[in-house]
Amino acid sequence: MSDSFHAMWRSLRPHGRSAASGGYRRYAWTGADADCRLWFRMQAEARRLDVETDRNGNQWAWLGDPTAGDAVVTGSHLDSVPDGGAFDGPLGVVSAFAALDELRARGASFRRPLAVVNFGDEEGARFGLACVGSRLTSGQLTKEKAYELRDADGITLPQAMEAAGHDPETIGEDRERLDRIGAFVELHVEQGRALDLSGDAVGVASAIWPHGRWRYDFHGEANHAGTTRLVDRRDPMLTYAETVLAARREAELAGAVATFGKISVEPNGVNAIPSLVRGWLDARAADQDALDAVIAGIETAARDKAAAHGVDLAVVRESFTPVVEFRHALRDELVRLLGGKAPVLGTGAGHDAGILSASVPTAMLFVRNPTGVSHSPAEFAAEDDCVAGVLALADVLEGLACH
Repeated sequence: MSDSFHAMWRSLRPHGRSAASGGYRRYAWTGADADCRLWFRMQAEARRLDVETDRNGNQWAWLGDPTAGDAVVTGSHLDSVPDGGAFDGPLGVVSAFAALDELRARGASFRRPLAVVNFGDEEGARFGLACVGSRLTSGQLTKEKAYELRDADGITLPQAMEAAGHDPETIGEDRERLDRIGAFVELHVEQGRALDLSGDAVGVASAIWPHGRWRYDFHGEANHAGTTRLVDRRDPMLTYAETVLAARREAELAGAVATFGKISVEPNGVNAIPSLVRGWLDARAADQDALDAVIAGIETAARDKAAAHGVDLAVVRESFTPVVEFRHALRDELVRLLGGKAPVLGTGAGHDAGILSASVPTAMLFVRNPTGVSHSPAEFAAEDDCVAGVLALADVLEGLACH
């Protein structure tokens, strides 16, 4: 099993890697995405699994009859954030195939169908909405709304799909597919240091914090940077900067996190006062009341500063996911299958498992991240911990699909 894991890891790592940053740029429906999809197909076929791509572009590799129902599904995603790390997503897919290898080596006999899945466009790096593949499948994203998604070059999601050889007319809720699934277990590198601090290699997820993305559009007045008096300016960059600081203050007060991590500026000239600054806010908290307080506080501060500077402000909520409490029965079963010693922990990161939780029983395993760094080329998990994750996933799949 260890050999198969490392061989897969080496074969996947070059795809979509930036020589400049050392991180990954595996964006949905691009050449790097196609390379990853081909890699997935080759790994599945090498294991004599039946491969299919569903109406929303998600890949499935099946052992047993897909239509039999009550299937056990595992996997994650292969796309990345801009210059992301190697482990976020791919660790779950590679570990899924390696866990199957381990079960076959044990001589396991399957009484339920088993599938490995690669969900498309989980990170939302290209079109700005996370978990597009699982949102479409579960009906949380309509075809009409999906057709409105555009990348930074103005290319729509259906145009990108069609260019990559996928028919965009087919996308939409896939209730029949979800009805096949009896349990979905996603393995993921931890995006934090809870396991490192507890000294455990593997943990079980309890819940995903409520989280969302908001777009702030600050409209001011373009003017000459060298000739316009400070008192005469309607500078949206100034209001944006003060809003970033307000986000930090509000998050600290609520014990939450809030980040302006993406910005666009018009006309984007060194010697020009901007006419428009557009910033994207990511905010997350342990409960809904805390998140509501953070969002309200940030918007109030932004509007106060905008009024003071003669700037117009529009705020648009682009996505939102409420708190996800994983099914307690399945979560507790995972803990039992792992000997009753695996720690149970929450997370502020969103996942396909969280999206699917409203439709099918879902659970998650986390693998220790010694630095806590994620969404960065510095993201890391030790080889021994990765192997421990594969063995834990194999134990879980054996308990769910074989006994």
